[in-house]
Amino acid sequence: MTAAECLAQERIWFDKPRYDEAERQFYERMNGPTQPKQDTGANSILQDIARARENIQKSLAGLKTTLQPSRGSAPKISNPSHHSSPSGGGGAADYGELAARMKDLELENQSLHKVVQELRSALSKVESRVSALEKRTTAPTVNGTAPTAPQKAPPAPAKQEEEDEDEDDIDLFGSDEEVDEEAERLKEQRLQEYAAKKAKKPALIAKSSILLDVKPWDDETDMAKLEECVRSVQVDGLLWGASKLVPVGYGIKKLQINCVVEDDKVGTDFLEEAITKFEDYVQSVDVAAFNKI
Repeated sequence: MTAAECLAQERIWFDKPRYDEAERQFYERMNGPTQPKQDTGANSILQDIARARENIQKSLAGLKTTLQPSRGSAPKISNPSHHSSPSGGGGAADYGELAARMKDLELENQSLHKVVQELRSALSKVESRVSALEKRTTAPTVNGTAPTAPQKAPPAPAKQEEEDEDEDDIDLFGSDEEVDEEAERLKEQRLQEYAAKKAKKPALIAKSSILLDVKPWDDETDMAKLEECVRSVQVDGLLWGASKLVPVGYGIKKLQINCVVEDDKVGTDFLEEAITKFEDYVQSVDVAAFNKI
């Protein structure tokens, strides 16, 4: 079989584009041109956008007259018609987008109206307060005349004579040496009084509460004798307090004794050295607690 015979038996529609074009022209003649309808819809959308822009500009103009902002601070409204224009292929999608933008603009317009109303109410409150303050500062008038201030009683003649004598005693051309000497004398006197008052106050003595753990050698140690030895340590600034026996283990008990010491006179090192001298009874001394009083 030759190549021509093979091509003759192939079922290929070589004229399909021409038939498609003829079918499209047929349907266009039947349905009529659709471009004018799209243009009409686009014109109606553009008219709606223009009306919305006019409303927004009017509201912004009212806000501008109310607030009187600077020339450069006026809000800028972008022209939605420059950003999107309805085309013939996606007219429905563009219309939905424009409708959504119009709704957003309406909401923004309503919010701007609310802001204007709030600003007007605040401005009226401020004006009322300012007027009230002005009324308070200005004295009230009766029959067009302001009330006269109450007349003060004339000073007593004795006071006038005293003031005249004081004025006579003032030496305008005198030196400042006398004043300086008097000030120095008063300063020294006050310093001496302060020092004497401070010396009379009792000095604050710092004290501490110490809890000691005194441990014996074994369970056969006489704890009563151990406590007697501990309390035999007597120095100035040391006061022994309550004591008790605390079990440690294996029948051994330790002596827990409290004492109050003056920090400047007695320390923990001194107590440990003094108690550990009783080597027959005391194994070790530990500070269980230390608190400032």
